[in-house]
Amino acid sequence: MTGMVSETTVRQDGGMRIGILTSGGDCPGLNAVIRAAVLKGIAIHGYEFVGFRDGWRGVVEGDIVPLGRKDIQGIAKQGGTILGTSRTNPFEGEKGGVENIQRVLERHGIDAVIAIGGEGTLAAAKRLTDAGLKIVGVPKTVDNDLGATDYTFGFDTAVEIATEAMDRLRTTGESHSRCMVAEVMGRHVGWIALQSGMAAGAHAILIPEQKTSLEQIASWVRSAYDRGRAPLVVVAEGFVPDHEDNAHSERGLDAFGRPRLGGIGERLAPLIEEMTGIETRATTLGHIQRGGTPTAYDRVLSTRLGLAAVDSVVEERWGRMVALRGTEIVHVSFEDALGELKTVPQSRFDEAAILFG
Repeated sequence: MTGMVSETTVRQDGGMRIGILTSGGDCPGLNAVIRAAVLKGIAIHGYEFVGFRDGWRGVVEGDIVPLGRKDIQGIAKQGGTILGTSRTNPFEGEKGGVENIQRVLERHGIDAVIAIGGEGTLAAAKRLTDAGLKIVGVPKTVDNDLGATDYTFGFDTAVEIATEAMDRLRTTGESHSRCMVAEVMGRHVGWIALQSGMAAGAHAILIPEQKTSLEQIASWVRSAYDRGRAPLVVVAEGFVPDHEDNAHSERGLDAFGRPRLGGIGERLAPLIEEMTGIETRATTLGHIQRGGTPTAYDRVLSTRLGLAAVDSVVEERWGRMVALRGTEIVHVSFEDALGELKTVPQSRFDEAAILFG
């Protein structure tokens, strides 16, 4: 997709024109959402679609590209997003704000917006909807931390990638009789760490929901080592040891004022080695978890959410987000979607902790 659509774009058939954006961190499954929404909107309702480039940046600057059937062919299996993404705050800068965005939509004849994103994206969408814009949401976060939906696409893929990486770390750890620390994503919640850690047979799983002492971590590591194992410690980026107050951050703030996390694994490794005498190495998986081909589960979930987003537009469910409840797709308000994080319950952590050490 190249080139910006002209300043005065006119609808071809007088039908509804919908803009789609992907904002925040990318993850596997975004393209499947775009594909499903465009296919259903065109085939069933005769809608016309355009995509905003780079999330909210494309909205505030009017940077759009056409989304026809040929533009979305074969993209469901691709990772990332064909529209690009960014962490632009639509309320900042001289082009930001409700009035400017309204003018951009009117200038390009865009009647409604499908916003695909996580907490920051949906919070911005709620503010714009409250101001009268017509927006529906699709939840996206690899952390799986939105309370209004049972699962978010990208999570299953991230867990698979992390599990495979840990399997590889264990073989090199066993070769050298080392303790291996694997740092995975998880700003506020530890779902990726819990699921991948259990799957990989980790000897300790450290998550934001659980304050854990260095002494306890060292005890788990030593117990595994004494049984002839190469200990594997899995830590979420947002984990805070019990002697500290805030998650480790040394890279400043993002566009929404949140600390950029990362590096807790590298901090823990020398402490574990000092306390246990066991050679310890840390690996941060980082953006590897976001990249590549989505799993079959994520492709199907993304597709179903994209189809349901078009239903939201048809039924004028502005200010609402599609979500998964059990096996059904439902519609929830932005307010409910943002109301509560889906944290790891104590019972799930206790279940996993039986296997530690």
